[in-house]
Amino acid sequence: QVQLVESGGGLVQAGGSLRLSCAASGRSFSSYLMAWFRQAPGKEREFVAAIMWSGGSAVYADSVKGRFTISRDNAKNTGYLQMNSLKPEDTAVYYCAAGALPPTEDTTAPLSYDYWGQGTQVTVSS
Repeated sequence: QVQLVESGGGLVQAGGSLRLSCAASGRSFSSYLMAWFRQAPGKEREFVAAIMWSGGSAVYADSVKGRFTISRDNAKNTGYLQMNSLKPEDTAVYYCAAGALPPTEDTTAPLSYDYWGQGTQVTVSS
């Protein structure tokens, strides 16, 4: 059974930090793209960040660039999203995702990904 499980969400004050984890199991994701998305109430799911599980350059949404960092630990099959300088507008359910994307696929589109976690709530108070 392929499974992605997020953890690390919670309530934090504006300007604070959180580190989200995405534990993968059921198979090796070494050849996959790992990504983070978020969805606020009444809004569409939006892209946050992505990186190849095997390494390489990361890509970020403009809204989080300079504040968030995506990384992974291949030995533990775990991905991370370090979130600093959090703002109230960062409040959302955060999801990790993985997909064996061909080079022509859009890395920012939710439909490009095959596996999803159930999400973890991040709430930033003002």
